[in-house]
Amino acid sequence: MTTSAKQYVNDVFEIVKKRNPGETEFHQAVKEIFDSLVPIFEQDPVYIEHNILERMVEPERIISFRVPWVDDEGKVRVNRGFRVQFNSAIGPYKGGLRFHPSVNASIIKFLGFEQIFKNSLTGQPIGGGKGGSDFDPKGKSDNEIMRFCQSFMSELSKHIGPDTDVPAGDIGVGAREIGYLFGQYKKMRGGYEAGVLTGKGLDFGGSLTRTEATGYGTVYFVNEMLKDQNDSFEGKTVVVSGSGNVSIYAIEKATELGAKVVACSDSNGYIYDKNGINLETVKRLKEVERKRIKEYVNEHPEAEFKTEDGGIWSIPCDIALPCATQNELNEEAAKTLVSNGVKAVGEGANMPSTLDAIDVFLDNGVLFGPAKAANAGGVAVSALEMAQNSARLAWTFEEVDEKLQNIMANIYKNSVDNAEKYGHPGNLVVGANIAGFRKVADVMIAQGVI
Repeated sequence: MTTSAKQYVNDVFEIVKKRNPGETEFHQAVKEIFDSLVPIFEQDPVYIEHNILERMVEPERIISFRVPWVDDEGKVRVNRGFRVQFNSAIGPYKGGLRFHPSVNASIIKFLGFEQIFKNSLTGQPIGGGKGGSDFDPKGKSDNEIMRFCQSFMSELSKHIGPDTDVPAGDIGVGAREIGYLFGQYKKMRGGYEAGVLTGKGLDFGGSLTRTEATGYGTVYFVNEMLKDQNDSFEGKTVVVSGSGNVSIYAIEKATELGAKVVACSDSNGYIYDKNGINLETVKRLKEVERKRIKEYVNEHPEAEFKTEDGGIWSIPCDIALPCATQNELNEEAAKTLVSNGVKAVGEGANMPSTLDAIDVFLDNGVLFGPAKAANAGGVAVSALEMAQNSARLAWTFEEVDEKLQNIMANIYKNSVDNAEKYGHPGNLVVGANIAGFRKVADVMIAQGVI
């Protein structure tokens, strides 16, 4: 059975590569998940009989569309919009929108595929989807961003709804963009459907704790890993890549739990502050003034700003939290972290570690929290926002935060239990993938060949 299980996985992966040529990010995400599912196919061949993998790896729907808009000089610009509605077995499609020049079909499909398993892990009734555009919000005026968002939503509105597909934010899509998108959706539909987008402002259906959820959730997950080793964040040195929403609130929660965060970054470089990052400065620079992280050293001359690519992982730390973007942490960086004594790694971004880097961490006994488990807090609270919208009520910050902590603890427990059950104790990559897969696969079998 071992041979047939591996052969099945390999055969389907060859189909994926043939059907999706050149989509390297999508191939990487699929391979990471496929390889970890071999143990469940060995024990439960029913999934092979139903050819679940080939069905699951093919999106239910892919939408690509033109997004024309007019800049402040009156010039017509054109971008490309995407929405991948990957799997709706356990609920409406759910996943963020990313506005970044790197966005293409491969990026959106890798994110959407990961989202299936991540959303399943949360225990909430949400399927997997993702979307976005190659539009770059950096350097654009508020009016330009508004015009782009209105054009983008004019097309996207045809394909989404509170019970169909519920987008949220991601890289390049924050509160400002969600506000513009929601306003245009409301105008297009002629009704107030609060549950169609999550990450909304608190005054029009948003949830307390949603802003903090992904960063907080990553730290809560890592804390569960540490607690199992009779350890904690207390007194630990932490490095966090990125300086966006996920990074900021990971820094905040790690600091609250007694750690000293000494570094963070943006696409231009990273800052190292041996005294500990001043979070209020970072928040103001990135969330209010929208400036580059290098400006930090103007107010904190004891800090250093460096531009080496990937150099942030050369800083010795106990805990590393990659929270910037995909494939930011490679094999060489992983080896550096290990040689410097890193104890735990929690992925706050989506697929931030290469497959080789993950192998380095697992081979050296580093506690490793894979993205689909560790950063599931954001979409978990998005589902809680949907629940509040459906009931037309609002929970307190403390209520949502308590639910978030419970969800992250359950994700950790389910990942540990499935890793143990399928012969890979302690390997949370295998455990999380199998836990997420089982629920979706069982429901797909129950619903028939559709």
